[in-house]
Parts: sequence; C-alpha cells; structure tokens
Amino acid sequence: IIPYLSSTPDLQIAIVADVPLDWQGQSKHPRSLQIFSLAEIRQRGQAQMSDERQQQLRASLTANDLATIIYIPGATGKPQGVMLTHENLSANALAMFSGIPDLELGAKEVVLSFLPLTHVFARVFFYGHMNYGHSVYFTTPNRVMKHLKEIQPTIFATVPLLLEKIYQRILETGSQTPQPETAKSVKYDLLPRFRTFAAQMFQKKQETPQQKFRLSSLRWLPPTQFKLPHWRASLTAWKSLQTEQTQRLVDWAIALAQQYELGRSPSGKYDWMLKLADRLVFSRWRSVFGGHLKYAICGGAALKAEIANLFAAARVTILQGYGLTETSSAVACNRGSFNRAGTVGVPLPGIEIAIASDGEILVRGPYVTQGYYKNPEATQQAIDSEGWFHTGDIGEFTADGFLKIVGLKKSHFKLSTGKYVTPQPLEHKLEQSPLVAKAVAVGAERKFCAMLIFPDFNNLRQQAQLLELDLPDAELLNHPCILALYQALVDEANCHLPYWSLVKRFQLINATLSVENGMLTPSGEVKRARIAEMFAQEINTLYGQEDSKRRETQRHEQLNLCPPVPSSTCPAYAQSLSQGVERIRNSEFGIRN
Repeated sequence: IIPYLSSTPDLQIAIVADVPLDWQGQSKHPRSLQIFSLAEIRQRGQAQMSDERQQQLRASLTANDLATIIYIPGATGKPQGVMLTHENLSANALAMFSGIPDLELGAKEVVLSFLPLTHVFARVFFYGHMNYGHSVYFTTPNRVMKHLKEIQPTIFATVPLLLEKIYQRILETGSQTPQPETAKSVKYDLLPRFRTFAAQMFQKKQETPQQKFRLSSLRWLPPTQFKLPHWRASLTAWKSLQTEQTQRLVDWAIALAQQYELGRSPSGKYDWMLKLADRLVFSRWRSVFGGHLKYAICGGAALKAEIANLFAAARVTILQGYGLTETSSAVACNRGSFNRAGTVGVPLPGIEIAIASDGEILVRGPYVTQGYYKNPEATQQAIDSEGWFHTGDIGEFTADGFLKIVGLKKSHFKLSTGKYVTPQPLEHKLEQSPLVAKAVAVGAERKFCAMLIFPDFNNLRQQAQLLELDLPDAELLNHPCILALYQALVDEANCHLPYWSLVKRFQLINATLSVENGMLTPSGEVKRARIAEMFAQEINTLYGQEDSKRRETQRHEQLNLCPPVPSSTCPAYAQSLSQGVERIRNSEFGIRN
C-alpha cells in the first residue's frame, strides 16, 4: 500500500493481519491513514453490531453487489483492482466443485492448501469447501511436504512448480547410483519378497566380477568358520544386491509410468505391469502426498503433460484448470473421467469460451468481472460490447473439446517480415530436455527468431563428463561439442514449427533464472521484458552481422574440433552422420516426445 499512497487520496482506512510496529516510520505520506488489525475490527464489530443490524445488512445484499476488489499488476505496472460480485464468487465455486466427482459432504474430506488467500483461486477454492463442510487446513510452501504426510489430505490445492519438483526428485531417484553402505538406501524397498522376482523378470542384469567375488568368497564357508568379519562382509554383499535390485526396479517403474497416457485405458500386459509397479513402487510415490489423496487441483500455470501422465500412472489424479482473477478463478477444468494431459479441461457449466481469429481466448458468463475499479478505459479494452472478456491468452480446442493453452498474447512478437511468433511451444519443447532449465525466444522487429538458452548445469556437467570435458562452466558453454548438442535439440524442436518461426541462432547463457533475482514470477513464468533488458548485449550479438559470419564459420569447423572420444558419445560427430539427430533424440538427454 505504502508506495501508492500518493495516488490514492480517498484511502482512509486499511485493515491488515498484523499492524507493523514501525508503520508510522515507514509511511512518508503527509496525510494520516488509519491502520487496524483484523482482531481489532472483529472486536469493534461485536461491540457495535446488533443482531437486528446484521439481519438488515443481509437482507439488503444482492447477488450483483460488489463483494471484493482484488488488485493485480496492470499493463503499465501499476496495480488495478478487479471488481468481483457475490454472484461471481459463488457461481464459480459451485461450478468448479460440480466438476469434481466423488466429493462427500462433511468433515471426512480433508483439504490442504498452501496457496495465498490474496489469489482468487485460493479464495474460491476455500468458499467451495466451506459450502461442502470439509475440513480445511492451511500451510506454508516451506512446510507443505511435511504437512502432506501429517494431515493426509484427500484434496490438495497446488501449483505446477511443486509437482515439477516432486517429479524431478522421482527421476533423480531412479537415475542415482546405488550406495549399499547406507541403511537409508535399503529402506526404500517396500516388498522384499517381490523385489528379486520383478527385477530379474523385467530387467535382467549379470553379476559383476566384484559381486561374484564377494559372494563366492563367502558362499562355501562352513558355518563353524564364520567369524564377525565374515558376517559383516556377507551383510554388506547382501545389502549391495538388495540395493541394486531395488534401483533397477525403480528405473523400470519410472519407464513404465512415462508410457502412460491420460484418456486411454491400459489393457493387456501393460495393465498387468502397471498393477505390479503400483504394488512395488507407485504406492511409495503416493505416500509423498499422504497416501489418501483423491485429487490434486492444480492451477496458476501450465503443467507439463509428461508430469500429469506419470502421476496418473501412479494413481495420483491431477485436475488441471484454467482461469484468471477477472473470471473469478476457473473457467475450464479437467474432471475425473474427462482428463487429458497437456490441456486445462472443458468449460465449466454456465460459461462460454470462444477462440478469436488471432487465437485469443474469449470468455463470457456469470463469472466475468464487472470491470476494473475506477479504470473505465482498461475495462473497455478488456470487455467488448458483446460481453466477451479478452483473456490475453492464446489457446485452441482439441478434437475432443478440451481447451489447450498455447501461450500468452502479450508474449507474441512480430518479426520484421510481418509474421507473428508464439514462443511458448518452442520453449516448452526445448525445456523437455534435462539439459535445458529455461528457454526464452527473442526476435521482436527482427528478421528471424532466436533463442536464449539457460542450461541446467547439473545435467550439463554430467554430460560433459561423458565427453571427457573438465572445463569451467563459461568455457564449457563455448565448447564445440556442447554447442553441437544444443544445436541438435534446437533442430529437433524446429521440426514442429512453421517456417517463419524457426530458430536460426541461439546463445547459451551462463546464468540462472529465479524468483529471487527477479527473472521469474512466483508461478515460474519468465519475465520477458526483464530478461530482454538484462541480456540485451547477448541478443544484439545474435543478430550482429560480424558475429553471424563467425558463428557460421565456427559451426562448419566444429567436426574437426571434437575431442578423441567414441562417436556414440560425441554429439558433434553424431550430427555429421545421416542419423545423428535421431541418435541424440533417443539418448538420455534428448527431447522426449
């Protein structure tokens, strides 16, 4: 509030959860502003409000009365207030919950949320559960994993960022090297009686010479000759075999889950293998969410399809939705049996969704805001004469009627050729590779599209070790083999794009994007204007003529600069072969379709 006091002359009272102790010292505004805590307001209301007065207020309220004003960042950076009525909020809450099957009335349904109530989704989500009489618990982002296991919710409100972290942790668990010396690694085993059977059946592996030596040296010793060192060696060897078998089992379960596709019922051998994996591994994944979760309601940003599919294979149902503050939260949502990965579901009851000629999503219905508080110009720009609210998002409907978000209209940029580029599809395709942390397309008013790629340095260093490259990060990003590896990823992603939006050049950036350094929003979206400002020199270099000639020359010389490593592990060499791109696509660090 403080930075905007000078532009709010009518503001007289502010209600906060806790009044800052140094409030008067923080405010440099000459006029007085009364600050009350929520507890003070409750005490005043109980003392001054009679039962008769409360009944009069209730009787005077109508559905179209203003219920709340929620401030969001405006196009110019100045906050603007979204006016929502009682009908907006109540209609949206009822419609949202009508799409969630198997909900019971009463306190049996346990709900956990760590979303801030300043966001409309968290508030409408809470209103709906109040209407159903559910038990609702609130937590904080740094304690949510702990409270998931303690509270064991049946409904969980989350954002894609948390699910992405859990997903990444699952993949890391499957790819890490076993450490049998630690008892902690052995405790992961859920059902020892099935472990050996499943591991040998689905991924047979010969004993290494070291394993054969460890076991053969102990196998034929008479029991009378067993001493304490022998027992310790035997136990270590047994734990080693247990851990390796468990590791292979986890790897097999991950690969199995990655083949799952929402909307298709598994059958035959695959269905049987899913049930076995569920018994051995997937139940462990569900325990991360408390073990009793019916649905995870996800919103705020796009959830990658591979994440939704993997959790669905483990019977963790994620219902992805779509909405804005101006639409009182959700306007579309996936439902129990109507769930498709990579989409935000079907329109909720009572809402109309249309796609404009330029691809923008238009919304009309009882959830749409009355407008922006004391800002009629912004209201007219957002809501047309026919009542359609222009969301600013680009989307499309699939053949079976599911809404798919393609990108942001404001992130569209126009090339100097007159063609418009939607950057999100290309960026998301590149970000499917573990080598890419973030990708940001650039090219506004330029002749062609280019890309800033922010590597995932942990995975990049692992790949560098395979190439026998021991270099600092800055030098590593300029090495021909690393450049060739990323060039192959870009070439693969280009196969899915119109010719005018092909990425012709890219730059590897030795930096990390985060919320703390101001490059990402809390939901994980990139701040394009900020990135364009911070990396203006790198962008200009991509479009520089002298640099263009240098990079083209360097690209032709890359094949002669590779280190003497096997051709199967050198992406620059593989790229020179007729099937080089196909090899990289099928490798561990390639793009997954």
